[in-house]
Amino acid sequence: MRPTITFQTGAVLAAVGVALGAFATHGLRSTLEPALLANFETGVRYQMYAALTLLALGTQDHQRRAPALLLWGAVIFSGTLYVLALTGARWLGAVTPLGGALLIGGFVLAALDARRSA
Repeated sequence: MRPTITFQTGAVLAAVGVALGAFATHGLRSTLEPALLANFETGVRYQMYAALTLLALGTQDHQRRAPALLLWGAVIFSGTLYVLALTGARWLGAVTPLGGALLIGGFVLAALDARRSA
């Protein structure tokens, strides 16, 4: 991803994360059981981690590979948690770790690319 696109993607991901966090707090707290609400909030938290990282990587010209992994990791990890919380489709819990692995890979790749450019 180009740095400008990375930064813009991070900003949008963060904005959506704040909106979903507010939705969880104000719209779901009274309707979801606590365990499902916690799943939703975990999705928001990890989406924000990815968003903030994309914002930081968007300022680095050498960071071209990690952003895509972080974006897809956030979409899969957080997205499956959102759907699981809202629908109760527990089978999605088997897909969530794929998103986590992509997030981890993105963070590791960002570190490796930073080291290589130093």
